[in-house]
Amino acid sequence: MRKSRFLAGVGIVAAGLLGLTACNSGTPGAAPGASEGSSDQLWEVASDVSLDGSPTYDRMVAADKVVVGVKEDQPGLGFKDPLTDERGGFDVEISQWIAASLGFDADQIEYKTIPSANREQELVNGNIDYYVGTYSITDKRKESIDFAGPYLITGQGLLVAADDDSINGPDDLAGKIVCSVTGSTPLQRIRDEYSPGDTVEYDTYTQCLEQLRAGSVDAVTTDQAILAGYVAQEPETFKIAGETFSEERYGVGLPKGDTVLKDHINTLFNDGGDVWTALFDKNLAPAGIQGEQPTADE
Repeated sequence: MRKSRFLAGVGIVAAGLLGLTACNSGTPGAAPGASEGSSDQLWEVASDVSLDGSPTYDRMVAADKVVVGVKEDQPGLGFKDPLTDERGGFDVEISQWIAASLGFDADQIEYKTIPSANREQELVNGNIDYYVGTYSITDKRKESIDFAGPYLITGQGLLVAADDDSINGPDDLAGKIVCSVTGSTPLQRIRDEYSPGDTVEYDTYTQCLEQLRAGSVDAVTTDQAILAGYVAQEPETFKIAGETFSEERYGVGLPKGDTVLKDHINTLFNDGGDVWTALFDKNLAPAGIQGEQPTADE
């Protein structure tokens, strides 16, 4: 198994700010000139696909489309441009790569923005075919759904105001108010393992950022891969405080029991290192994030 690592330190992020800021001249979180479906030069849409025993794939074929759950407020990962409605980012393009391997072009993908708290239920209810959106693999979630992957490894961090030197890690949160999203792993960890003065939760990180700008909260916590994108967009407003303090393994959320589809996606990831690297270099490396492709084995 290949060794997996992921790093997004404060100094590394600062070094990559100019690159990601340049990306924002088009779709934020995407490469210059990128738009939905613009990565199809990295792969061909498969033909004569057969996934016998996958009810999820059968549903896609019957509908002649793929319904994918995503995020839309995470630069570099999953972002929807409010002006053009175009989507970009590492997770979005991972979802397109998967769809292409199943025989579906980018224009056959229907994206649904799903709040973190609703992800498992949307898969259980069959409202989406799979979910790609900074979705940490946990044993609790695996009770109701399955995961392919991991396809990216990161760790939890803290985002604070650029002029705040009072927080340098989770042990500095006494008396502080910390914001995260409902149903997220980072929110639960900060409550269970550390001692913040208080926590508040919202449906999206955008709402947490608004609270941080206003001074209503002292820190926002989520995975550092996500936080790096926010710092890159607003380096004079935000900064990352300290190092990561967890390991988060991002997986593709799938309906429970669809082993055929899970095995197909894991094989795609493990055999597609060149594509993974190209997507990583395009979407995440400009923010100074460094990483290696993990082996998909869930």
